[in-house]
This record gives sequence, structure tokens and C-alpha cells, in this order.
Amino acid sequence: MSGFAGKKILVTGGSGFLGAPVIAQLLDRGARREDITVPLSARHDLRLPAACAEVVAGQDLVLHLAANAGGIGWNRLHPGSLFYDNAAMGIHLMEESRKAGVKKFVQIGTVCAYPFQPLHIPFREDDLWEGYPERTNAPYGMAKKMMMVMGQAYRQEYDFNVIYLLPVNLYGPRDHFFEPEKSHVIPSLIRKFVDARESGSPEVVVWGSGFYEGTPVSREFLYVDDAAEAIASAAERYDGAEPVNVGAGREVPINDLIAMVCEMTGYRGEVVRDLTKPDGQPRRCLDTSRAKERFGFVARTPFEEGLRKTIAWYEQARRER
Repeated sequence: MSGFAGKKILVTGGSGFLGAPVIAQLLDRGARREDITVPLSARHDLRLPAACAEVVAGQDLVLHLAANAGGIGWNRLHPGSLFYDNAAMGIHLMEESRKAGVKKFVQIGTVCAYPFQPLHIPFREDDLWEGYPERTNAPYGMAKKMMMVMGQAYRQEYDFNVIYLLPVNLYGPRDHFFEPEKSHVIPSLIRKFVDARESGSPEVVVWGSGFYEGTPVSREFLYVDDAAEAIASAAERYDGAEPVNVGAGREVPINDLIAMVCEMTGYRGEVVRDLTKPDGQPRRCLDTSRAKERFGFVARTPFEEGLRKTIAWYEQARRER
């Protein structure tokens, strides 16, 4: 019998980019649709204790996916609200879950919690405290990191089963393609290149140089369906206090990503670099061995395959708007 059979499950952010595939995973693993609750922000402001108390009542498992998040531009514009919204939601939801007798709380963290230049590449969970995050992302990253501290403290004092997962940059269908101010790098690039191809624009402007002190800037990307599988697997099988990285195990230079998106979208114009814009953290790549050891997760989707699926989704969605 599945670990989710007969359990009441709250999924914050359950109607979003990550939440929908997470719910699909829960259903595949024995959860019943009628036992899954997805609070909507229009009715429940999870920054408020009373709203959190209402939604966690009677739940066995809480998956906290909801977040105020975005790319570099969003982080530059909204550092205060990014810190407050994510800290307040996490603090009140975890506290009210503890008080309500929730059996397990799954907190989704972020790769932005890591130091600007960690001791090891790929990043190891034990290096989380070896420096301050990249400053553009620090308010968001630190707010999420405090949820790890709170979860460990609640485990120690109250024996509350909180697990903490650190996903890398996610990508895939249904991302923030039509909210450009919130877009991360992949949806932003896909939108720019497809729109430029369709409009016949002679150039596409991309942010930054793609280098930091002569070294190529890179990222690791995880397809959203793989991330959902990891979260469901951890919720079902992992009960440890240690944070766990969730990634694909492949580092992609940003300049290679730009070339791939350009080629896959069929754009034939010029790529222009806006050097007044930041490159962000120099490198992001996670050591994913703990996820494999603790709950058997290994990412399935090759990056090129996931990128093609994501481009195809955007082109279809764009035509239908």
C-alpha cells in the first residue's frame, strides 16, 4: 500500500508550475483526489497565522511549495517582499502545522540558499553555511534557509517531522512564460527567441557576458516532472533532519544554453549581450548523491529532451492565446 493512501494532504502552491505535477505524482502513488487540499491565495493569505491554521486543520501531510519567486530581475526589484512573503508563509505554516498535529511537513528550499562561491563544486549540503548567498538572490535564499533552521529546531524541541529539500533551477511547461517580470532564464530565453523569430526581429538581447572572472557562468537545470517525482519520493520515504539537494547532476554553461535555445527555436538573427545586466552566481551544480541514497531519486529527463518539450509547449500556448 502506498504511503499516501488514506492520508489528508495539503499542497500549498498546488495549482502552480511545480504543484500540478506534484499532485499528479501523489495520485499515482495512491493518494485520492478528494484527500488533497490546494489553498488558493485569493481565499487564504498564508502570510497570516489564522489562514494557515485554517488550511492545516485535519491534515496528515503538508507539502509547502508556495513561494514568491522569480528571476534576477524580480529579485532586484522586490528584495523586501521576497524575504517577508517567504519567511512569513513558512514560519506560520510550520507553526500552525505543529500545533494542529500534522504528521509530516515537507519544506521546499532553494539553491539560492547556497553561498556565492561554495567550498565544493558540485555543491554539498554540508557547505550551506560556508558563506553568504549571491547578493541579488540573498533575501529570497536566506528566507528559505531559515525554514531549514526552523525545521531542525522544531524536530529537536517538538519531535516534529520536517524535511527540507533544495532543488536547483527548475524548468518545463507552464513556467512564467507570460509573466516576463518573473521569468527565470529558460522561459525568458525561449520567449525572446520564439517571439523574435515570429516578428522577424534582427536581434535578441540577452543579459550579461556569460563569464565571471574569465570562467563561464553555469547553471544546473531540473525538469519540473523530475522535481515532482523527487518531492513525492521524499515525502513518502525520507524522514531525516539533513537537508537534501534535488538536481539533475549536469552543469550547463549559460552561453551553451543560449546557443541551444537559439538553434532549437530556429532563430537566425544576431544575439546581443547587455553587459549592464548581472550574470548572477558564477556556478550552480549540486551533489545529488544524498537524494539517491536517502530516497532513491535520480533525474530521468535528459536536458535537451526537456528543453525541446518546453519550447514546444510555449509555442503551442503562444498560438492559443
